[in-house]
Amino acid sequence: MKLKLSIIFFLILFIFINPVFAKNQQDEENNIYFNKAEDLYLLAKIIHAEARGEPFIGKVAVGAVIINRVNSNKFPNEILEVIQEPLAFTAVNDGQFNLEPDHQSYQAAILALQGNDPTNDALFYYNPIKTTSNWIYNRPVVAQIGKHIFAK
Repeated sequence: MKLKLSIIFFLILFIFINPVFAKNQQDEENNIYFNKAEDLYLLAKIIHAEARGEPFIGKVAVGAVIINRVNSNKFPNEILEVIQEPLAFTAVNDGQFNLEPDHQSYQAAILALQGNDPTNDALFYYNPIKTTSNWIYNRPVVAQIGKHIFAK
């Protein structure tokens, strides 16, 4: 209970201190819409689900891939829609996305939303030990962080 309260307090404090996150934003040029409070939560959830056990920079990298997809014309232009694409993320398919994110996942999500991208604009990532989709091996690799390989 204390952890949930501290996370809620942190979010409220962050939203009121950082005006960039205090309101919704729309990028008119790319027709991308961000609801900062909701998107922070969703991004933290997918980071937690997909990158638990990875180093912190790997968590930021997973968040950056989601943001890169939102910014790409090849994917939906909202975080929730990117996350919910059929078969896009194992953690959505197996229910891990329903777990509550930890503090580190929130921190990684904040950095990714602020534009930090250790992946060099990757649109995909995978764990070569666990992946079952052979098509991913044809994507150009741009980075390896922790157990994940990042590709364009």
